[in-house]
Amino acid sequence: MKISEIVRHKGDGVITIRPDASVMDLLALLDEHRIGAVVVSETGDTVDGIVSERDVVRHLHTRGAPCLDGPVSAIMTTEVHTCSRHDHVNDLESTMTERRIRHVPVVEEGRLIGIVSIGDVVKHRIVHLQSERDQLASYINQ
Repeated sequence: MKISEIVRHKGDGVITIRPDASVMDLLALLDEHRIGAVVVSETGDTVDGIVSERDVVRHLHTRGAPCLDGPVSAIMTTEVHTCSRHDHVNDLESTMTERRIRHVPVVEEGRLIGIVSIGDVVKHRIVHLQSERDQLASYINQ
C-alpha cells in the first residue's frame, strides 16, 4: 500500500510554524492541536525543518528554561527525512524504525502535502490485518 492511502484517510492538513516563532508558541500549538511534532516552514508549504516534543525536552535539559523564549529554529531538526505519496508504507515503516523518527512530512515537487506519524502507520497496519482476518474467516466459514 502507498502513503497516499494514509494521507487520503487522515487528510492532508499539516500544522506548520515559522522558524522565528518562539518555543513557547510551539508548545501552545502542540497543545492546541494535541500533536507531537510540527513542520517548520517559512512559507507554510515547504519543509525547513521539523520540531517535536522531544526536541523541546532535550533543549530544556541542556540549556534550561531560557530556550523557551528562543526561536524554534534554534531547536529544530534541519535534516528532515521526507517521503512522497507514491512511496510504500512498508518502506516508510522500516525507515521510521531504523532512524527512530516518529513523523515524516509528505512532499511532492518540493511542496508539503501531508505528514505521516508512526501512529498513522500503526493504525494502517491494524486496519489491514483486521481486513485480512475478516477475509480469511469469511473464506473458512463458506
